[in-house]
Amino acid sequence: MSHPPLHRVKYNPRIAHASITAIVSLWSVIMQPATVYSRDRCITGIHGMDEILRGGIPYGSTVLASGTCGSGKTTFGMEFLVRGAQAGEACAHFTATEPSVKLLENIRQFAFFDMNMVDSGLINVFDMDVLYSWLGLDKASFDLDDVHALIKAIVDIVNTIGVTRLVIDSVTTLCYKIKSEQLIRDFLFTLGKKLATLGCTTILISEITSATQNAHWSSFGVEEAIADGIIVMGDVERMGHLLRFLQVVKMRGTAHSRAKHAIELTPLGVMLTPMLKWGAVSDKTSRWGS
Repeated sequence: MSHPPLHRVKYNPRIAHASITAIVSLWSVIMQPATVYSRDRCITGIHGMDEILRGGIPYGSTVLASGTCGSGKTTFGMEFLVRGAQAGEACAHFTATEPSVKLLENIRQFAFFDMNMVDSGLINVFDMDVLYSWLGLDKASFDLDDVHALIKAIVDIVNTIGVTRLVIDSVTTLCYKIKSEQLIRDFLFTLGKKLATLGCTTILISEITSATQNAHWSSFGVEEAIADGIIVMGDVERMGHLLRFLQVVKMRGTAHSRAKHAIELTPLGVMLTPMLKWGAVSDKTSRWGS
């Protein structure tokens, strides 16, 4: 069987160059990354925090800030509100661990806090005890109806004022009145969902007392599963001194650093700087929740 003769094709550099250019152009189009969706962010304004979160907390998130006493949780929460108020946002703080008068007296030592923000209504401070009284919730423990009434009251306040930043300090004290873990879960889930619908970014301050890193990042063990984000504030021993640290364990909707950052409570606010691994003792001796 005979084969057709082979024909020699003359090399044309112009055609070859054009072909290569077309292939490269097509490949560059194929390899271009697709447009990545990015959620709008609530810029915390806290030094170093927005860098850790790659731009801030995703709007409408409910974030659990857990730590032991003396960790700077309240200062962290108040600065979050102050930075929002400075940007013209309406903010609210529900205090359950101390009277609002005492809270404001303690926070006034910081230069970043301006009492005029409270007087002008940019930062609204509410005593949970007063809210309980308004709702007739003077009982030792809350049932389902009481929990729904509390959720409605908080959401109504947020909606009426137009609050975009909310801090509850602490959710632990509030949940002590809710005896069922399932009811605590329902309370936090429903509250978070309704606040997110209103575009409110919320920080729930949680008290933890365990001295081991294997402990829950919350008081009741259910808050951490419901929250969109978890910020753990702890202390680590270095040369006989306890240094505060902050670590973002979880934050839905954004990439973030999971490294520990040193906390300094300065008159100008919270300052976060990366911790040097070689300078800290083993995690086995660190104490979560400061």
